[in-house]
Amino acid sequence: MKGLKIGFIVNPIAGMGGRVGLKGTDNVLEEAIALGAKPVAPQRAKAFLKKIKEKGIAAENKIITCPGIMGEEEAREVGINVEVLPMRIKERTTAEDTERAAVMLASDSYNVDLIVFVGGDGTAKDIHDALKEKESETLVLGIPAGVKMYSGIFAVNPAEAAEVVEAFIKGEADIMDFEIMDVDESAIRNDRIEICLYGYLRGPYLPMRIQGTKQASPETLDEKENQFGIAKFVIESMKPNASYILGPGTTVKTLGDLLGVKKTLLGVDLYLNGKIINDVNEETIIKNVKDWENTWIIVSPIGGQGIIFGRGNQQISPEIIRRVGKERIIVLATKNKIQRLKNGVLRIDTGDPEVDEMLRGYIKVITDYREWRLLPVK
Repeated sequence: MKGLKIGFIVNPIAGMGGRVGLKGTDNVLEEAIALGAKPVAPQRAKAFLKKIKEKGIAAENKIITCPGIMGEEEAREVGINVEVLPMRIKERTTAEDTERAAVMLASDSYNVDLIVFVGGDGTAKDIHDALKEKESETLVLGIPAGVKMYSGIFAVNPAEAAEVVEAFIKGEADIMDFEIMDVDESAIRNDRIEICLYGYLRGPYLPMRIQGTKQASPETLDEKENQFGIAKFVIESMKPNASYILGPGTTVKTLGDLLGVKKTLLGVDLYLNGKIINDVNEETIIKNVKDWENTWIIVSPIGGQGIIFGRGNQQISPEIIRRVGKERIIVLATKNKIQRLKNGVLRIDTGDPEVDEMLRGYIKVITDYREWRLLPVK
C-alpha cells in the first residue's frame, strides 16, 4: 500500500535533561541548558528519516511535518521532500506547538494516516490531549527522545520505528491501544515515583519493535530476597579500589543498602573508595573516574521493556560506556523480571549506533546469589 500520508512532529527540547542528571526536561529547560545540555531529539529525528529514505518510504508516501526545528530542518538535512504545515512556532517550542501540529495533521485538511512524533512521555501526553479534544482516532507512533518514556506508544529506537512504519504501510502491523503514562518529573527529581495512567493512544504494533509500558517491580518477600541475593553476590566480587557507576532501580538500590551507603532510587550514583557521590551526571562521572580500566557499570533492565541503557539512565552516556567497555558491565535482574522480558531479550538505545553495536550479542546477567545466565542484547 503506497500513497499514505504520514505526519511528523519533533519536540526539539525532549531529552535534554538526561545526561545532565535532571531526569527530564519539564520546567527545567533553562537549568538543563546552563548545565551544558545539548539537543537530543533532532539527531533521533534524522536517524529515523534516513531509515525511511533508505526504505523508499519517503519517496512513495507523503510526509507532512512542522516548520523549522520541529521537523522541516531535519528533513531538509536528510534530503527528504516534505509538505510543511502552515503554522508558526515559538523560537523556543512549547507543548502548545505540539498540540496545534497534532490537531492540524488530524484535521480534514490533512487527515494523515499516521502521526509519528519524536519526544518523550510529555510529548505523548500533549498529542493525546490534542487528539482527544478533536475526538480523533488518528494512529500514533513515538520515536523515543525523552529521558524515561514509561508509556507504551514508543518504538525501541529510531531504526525500529522505521520498521514499524514500513510494516504499517504494508498492512502487516496490528493496531492496538497503548497506555500513556502521566509522570511527575518534579517527584522523580526528589527520588519519588509518581506515575499514573493518563489515557490511551491507538497505534501500529509490531512485536519486538515497540517497547511497551514500564512495569514496576513487585513488592513481595520473594522479590526482595532475590534482590538481596543478587546484591550479596555482587559485593563478594567487588574490588576495593575500583569505581562503580550505579544505575537506577530497586535492585541496584538494594546493593547500596548492603554496602551501607545511600543509593538514590531513580538516579545514577558513583561509588568509589567506600563512599558514594549521589545523583551524578555525565560530566561528574568523567571528572571523578581516574582509572577507566578499573571501573564498572552496574545496571538493571527496565521492567517489561528490558532496556538496560537509554531509559532513565542517560547520565551513563555512550562515551562512558565506550570507556568502560562491555566486559565490565554488570547487569542485575531478578527472576521475576527475567520472566517478564519479551522473548527473553534485553534492549539498548544509547543514541550512538557504534556503542549499540558494541553492546549487542550476549551479556551475563546476575539473577540470584551465585546464579547468572547469558541473555541476548538487541
